[in-house]
Amino acid sequence: MTDASTESTAVRRLWQDLGLPGLVDVHTHFMPDNVLRKVWAYFDALGGYWPITYRDDEAARVARLREFGVRRYTALFYAHRPGMAAWLNDWAAGFAADHPDCLHGATLYPEPEARDYVPAAIAAGARVFKAHVQVGGYDPRDPLLDEAWGALADAGVPAVVHCGSGPLPGEHTGPGPFGEVLRRHPGLTAIIAHAGSPEYTAFLDLAERYPGVHLDTTMVFTRFTERRAPFPADGYPRLKDLADRILLGTDYPNIPYPYLEQLDALVGLDLGDDWLRGVLHDNAARLFDL
Repeated sequence: MTDASTESTAVRRLWQDLGLPGLVDVHTHFMPDNVLRKVWAYFDALGGYWPITYRDDEAARVARLREFGVRRYTALFYAHRPGMAAWLNDWAAGFAADHPDCLHGATLYPEPEARDYVPAAIAAGARVFKAHVQVGGYDPRDPLLDEAWGALADAGVPAVVHCGSGPLPGEHTGPGPFGEVLRRHPGLTAIIAHAGSPEYTAFLDLAERYPGVHLDTTMVFTRFTERRAPFPADGYPRLKDLADRILLGTDYPNIPYPYLEQLDALVGLDLGDDWLRGVLHDNAARLFDL
């Protein structure tokens, strides 16, 4: 792993050289400790394939983001069974109150209570939701979520949605199911996690079709992901065309390489300093009205 002080210096130099006030990372994970331990145990069970680079306590993980110069970040978490989302949302409200640089987050799950706790979380100040179709194992088109998606669309609150089929496909992953959600709720502001990996082309299509669809860069373009799900060569010009809807995401702390590698991968695309400024800061600053 890169030396902590050396990495922080390199990260800060990168955004300072672009004339930015810092970074906005829309895809970072903070959650109750017992939940995070289970997430880490899942990756550990892969037998070294996905080592967790930043396996620190919560305070150290927050401090490192601040050392990197991350102005705003998210506490993304997700429910995988009924009755879980509401108490996670309560935890997140407390975390956001204690960490003003964290965008107040929330989640949802297909259950009757979603029609109540999603609007309640929005009213309580939630600024970003997370939906994980793969881990949750649910169909985003489930009628039990229809009012929730509608509430998010009406409020203009973005949802980070993991609906691509990477790293492993699920019954309801891929562009089809969530594409149907967008057809029903065309005003929904959705941030497609991992740029929809590995179905990049189809999710670029959705971004071009729906003005509220954004793509986050989480793990995309890094050596780790390029070996398994390379971004298509004909997609790079489309990234330039969608310059104002590409957002920095990293998956911190649950990444198998240093944080700097994600930034270096974006620089290596050679899409220009204006594009980088938008991705690393300006697009998310505008989206979240920072």
